[in-house]
Amino acid sequence: MQGGERAKRALRPPRATANDARPFTFVRLDRVEPFRTPPVPLDLRTIYAVAAATSMILGLLQLSAFATGRFGRWPLWWGLSSLLIGGGIILVVMRGTIPDAISMGLANTLTWAGYVLVLVSVRSFAGLRTKPWHYGLAVVAPMTLLMLWIEPGGFPRRAALVALLMGCCDAAVAREGFRLARKDGLRSAWILVALFLPTSVLFVVRAILALNGHLGEELFPPQPVPMHWTAVGAAALVLARGNALLLLAAERSGSQLAALAEHDPLTRTMNRSGLERAVAALSSGRPQRAALLLIDIDHFKTLNDTHGHAAGDEILRLFADVARGQLREGDVIARHGGDEFVVMLPGLGLQEGVRVAERLRQAFAQALAARSDLPAAPTLSIGVSEGDAASQPLGLLLEDADSALYRSKRLGRDRVQARQEEPAS
Repeated sequence: MQGGERAKRALRPPRATANDARPFTFVRLDRVEPFRTPPVPLDLRTIYAVAAATSMILGLLQLSAFATGRFGRWPLWWGLSSLLIGGGIILVVMRGTIPDAISMGLANTLTWAGYVLVLVSVRSFAGLRTKPWHYGLAVVAPMTLLMLWIEPGGFPRRAALVALLMGCCDAAVAREGFRLARKDGLRSAWILVALFLPTSVLFVVRAILALNGHLGEELFPPQPVPMHWTAVGAAALVLARGNALLLLAAERSGSQLAALAEHDPLTRTMNRSGLERAVAALSSGRPQRAALLLIDIDHFKTLNDTHGHAAGDEILRLFADVARGQLREGDVIARHGGDEFVVMLPGLGLQEGVRVAERLRQAFAQALAARSDLPAAPTLSIGVSEGDAASQPLGLLLEDADSALYRSKRLGRDRVQARQEEPAS
């Protein structure tokens, strides 16, 4: 009986309460304000720490590039500079937890020493050598002042000195980049100029602001810096600078490979491919009169067979050196075969080309006479032709010069012959 009663109660609907009488409240989701996380500002210590970590990583990468042995010594100086700058910034981040002599004097000294090594690295890339005592003097002299100004009120002077030094160093790096762009024709050197020249101006402005008291009395103010992009920008600048010389090295390697593909390794003159490219660039579609010299070293095969290939190679190198000394800056010289050379003289006619060829023949004879170590003194046979480099194929000019060269050999060698005009029919 009791079990049946319990079963009936279980089947009854639940009794209504006062809370059940409340109407349902509908909330429109499109009017609910989304939850936004408030921006968390990065303080200057975080920004410095990001830049330090980036610099240290780049330093290790640059030292790895130096370890390959493919780039000379400049990656060594660049890698050490990144490590020194990163180490100095780490000591700055620890300011307040370590003695001021370390977090101020030593930290600024390490940073400045690394900055000077950047300039040393760029100069090394350009083929310039920095004397060790010059580098030591550049580091030790400012270090003395930085160690003297570690008192609490010395921040404006320290900031001004470091900023001024870094500005001068950046300007010097930009100057070397300008020289690389103009002298070596490296386009990526302009990236180096674009990265270092503006910062040299900014550092000088910072030095002026520091001396006028606009930077405050301490490096890390109590209020955080709510600019997230500052850390990213600082790290990106360090990264871009760290890769600038790698871009220069890549461009230089590409240029060297292209030069090797178009030059004869023995005589350092152009090969046939380089000659064709030079002639094409010479004409550029405009009429361009030019004289062409086809030069043959007489009895060269006999010289090779009698005295060996080493003697023959020395004769080839000697001729190439003599020819470069007799030709103008815009003239083209190329090795055409085993003992044949081609010289293109833009802007000169047939008779002028004959005079240059005769001068070259005599200069080679004088150079051989001055070399008593050479076992033989071969002569030169030269054929000269003339034509328009823009409209006439190179092969046609070579055919005309070859005909004149053949006549020179037929007449007894050691002479210059010009192309003869065919008689009119």
